[in-house]
Formats: sequence, C-alpha cells, structure tokens
Amino acid sequence: MNILVLGSGGREHTLTWKIAQSPRVTKLFVAPGNAGTAGIAENVAMSVNDFDAIGKFSVENNIDMVVVGPEDPLVNGIHDYFLNDDVLKGIHVIGPQKEAAELEGSKEFAKKFMMRHNIPTAAYESFTKETVEAGCEFLTTLQPPYVLKADGLAAGKGVLIINDLQEAQDSLREMLVDAKFGNASTKVVIEEFLDGIELSCFVVTDGKNYVTLPTAKDYKRIGEGDTGLNTGGMGAVSPVPFADAEFMEKIESRIIKPTIDGFQKDSLPYKGFVFIGLIKVGNDPFVIEYNVRMGDPETEVVIPRLENDLVDILEAVGTQSLNTIDVKIKKEAATTIMVVSGGYPEAYEKGKEITGIQTIEDAIVFHAGTKLDGEKVVTNGGRVIAITSYADTYEDAIKKSYQSIAKLHFDKMYYRKDIGFDL
Repeated sequence: MNILVLGSGGREHTLTWKIAQSPRVTKLFVAPGNAGTAGIAENVAMSVNDFDAIGKFSVENNIDMVVVGPEDPLVNGIHDYFLNDDVLKGIHVIGPQKEAAELEGSKEFAKKFMMRHNIPTAAYESFTKETVEAGCEFLTTLQPPYVLKADGLAAGKGVLIINDLQEAQDSLREMLVDAKFGNASTKVVIEEFLDGIELSCFVVTDGKNYVTLPTAKDYKRIGEGDTGLNTGGMGAVSPVPFADAEFMEKIESRIIKPTIDGFQKDSLPYKGFVFIGLIKVGNDPFVIEYNVRMGDPETEVVIPRLENDLVDILEAVGTQSLNTIDVKIKKEAATTIMVVSGGYPEAYEKGKEITGIQTIEDAIVFHAGTKLDGEKVVTNGGRVIAITSYADTYEDAIKKSYQSIAKLHFDKMYYRKDIGFDL
C-alpha cells in the first residue's frame, strides 16, 4: 500500500514510525513531516489544509490511504473533499467527516451531543459577545474555580481555569469582546469545575464497530507541580495506574459505547480515532472533551504499546471491518517526556541546533518541532522532541526517559522534571 500521513508533529512521527514497520507498506509519505519522519518516509512540502495539492499528490502517487494527524484539516472537511471527488473517493481517509469533526471543532456541539446521549459531563452554558454580561452574571452562580472554554479550535490553549470571580469575568470579556483567541472565542462555553484527576481514553471506530487503545495521562501545564500556562502537553504516561478494571468498565459502558451509538443515532459519519478526555471524580468518569484525532504527546506512549500492525487496523477502519481485529497491547508501561524551546508556550526562538540525538539508545526519539538544515537537525517549534521509554513500571520508564534527555542539548532547552509526580 502507498500511504500518506498528514502533519508535522510528534504524533505524526509516531504514527509514521509504526506504519513504517508494516510489511504491507510499499511507499510512505508525510506532509509536511519533520526531521524525524525524513529518516523513515519521504517528506512532502504540502500544507495539511491545501486539499487541492493533497488530492493531486494522492492521484499522482497512487495513494491508497490518507492518515490525518491534526484536527484542522478534519474540521475543515478533508474527508468530505475526497468523498466528493470521483477520482479520490476510493482512497481511505482516516478521520471523521466535517459534520462529525464538529465534536472537536465546537465545544458547544460536543456538549449538546453528550447531553443528548446521556454521557456524563460537567453542566454548562454558552455565551457570545452579545450575551457577555449574562455570562458574567452566570459566573456569580458558580463556585470557583471557573472554567472558560473557547468554543472553536485554539491549538489546545483555549481553556482557562480561574479562581477569582472578577478575573474570570474580565477574561470572559477579553475572550468574547476583545477576541483573545480570535475566531475560536466568538462563543465561549462556561462550565462547572469538576475536581478530580484527568486521563485520556483512545478509541478507533469504523462508524459501526470500535476497538479501544491503551489509556494515557498527559501533563498540560508548563511548570512543575502542574503550574503555569497550558501547553500542548509536556509528557505522558501509559497505562494509567488508577484506571483499574472496574473503572475501565464504567468508561466502556457509560462513555465509549454511548458515544459510538450516538454517532449512528445522529448519522455522524465517523471513521478514525476518537480521543476522549476524561476526569475521574470520586470513582466515576466524566467527559471533559472530545478530540477527533489522536492526542499529542499521548500518541507517543499509546502507539508504541500497540503490538498489532497499525496498517491492518487502519484498513479495517476504511472497510468497516474492525470487528475482525483483536487488539494486542504490550504489558510494559511507556512514558514520554517532551523537550521544549525556552519561552514556550509564549514567544520562543527557532533554528537552534540539536545535538545528542544519535547517542540515545535506550529510548525512542520522536521529533515534534524539528527540521533539517543541511545535515543538522534544528528546532522548528515550541515542543521539539519527545523521548519515549518502556519498562515494567511507569516509574522505571520515566527514569529511562530522563536519563536519555540528559544526552540531548540545544540552546534554552527546557523540560519538566516531575512527569508522573501525581500518580
């Protein structure tokens, strides 16, 4: 098979790494890719949202499958673009169609979906620029902390959790009136704060059948002890130690099954990965959010634990035959630590030379924000490299990742030294 992976981050390097292991792959392309994917596939200089270029490339290179990494092209309708073209419609696109991708594209859409299908989630209200003062009034009826979510896509940074009422009201006005997150915050969802510990659950569905991948827990904040600004993710652990069999059964019966059934009841065309962001409150799971693709850096711990040929699973998604797949998971734990540019998630510099990658032997190096500058690998983003390790326990796996990070260097390099601290 000829396969095209769309994206340029750690998630896409991990998916490419796993797909490249399949004996069924003839040619593997990544658009636009990074310095890591360049070593195992052919990078193609195309934007993930340039559907015309992607379609043309797919025809010229006899592509059989397109694996969509990030949410943007899905929310913008890349799957529909392929289906609406007589030449392209035979190519399997892994990722939901535009209508179903609204589960991530709009927080309000996702909330209404959960309410409709009795999926446990926090109570909420939505507000716009016109109703901003009603939103400020609604905040006075809630107990702190206050949760404000930009309705649209804000690259993982559109959620604010604020303890002070006045600050929350000011932030609501900034989001709605001053467009703090651009178009993403033309509508803001305010919801009750759920107090618990978070985890992520990953499902692959063909629209009718589904298989469950390993759970993971990621660490969003830049500072140790989960302090400071939200990032795209600073590290992850899989499996999640507190997600025992009884808790997983609750996730399955109360959340996963009603979600997949909900797709069918609502005629939401969904073929691909479902990322369910959960919170454990007491001993019960609640949904915080849906994403319509794999998480990052969770992919860097979930996919390495998968023993199956990923191409077999993805093909079964395309042919709606996931019921024939028996998912096999490695017993070992996997952990990943994200190494980032100094200043991230605010302003940071690019183009710093990265050294020491070749000296890492006891871990897997997944590139995120990197590119090749001649023979050199240089930084090209906020999150630069994820270091993933296996061990019998997550504690030992974390140690191995940190030992490998000690061999890496670039100017102003930063990473959290406490991943897994709360487990």
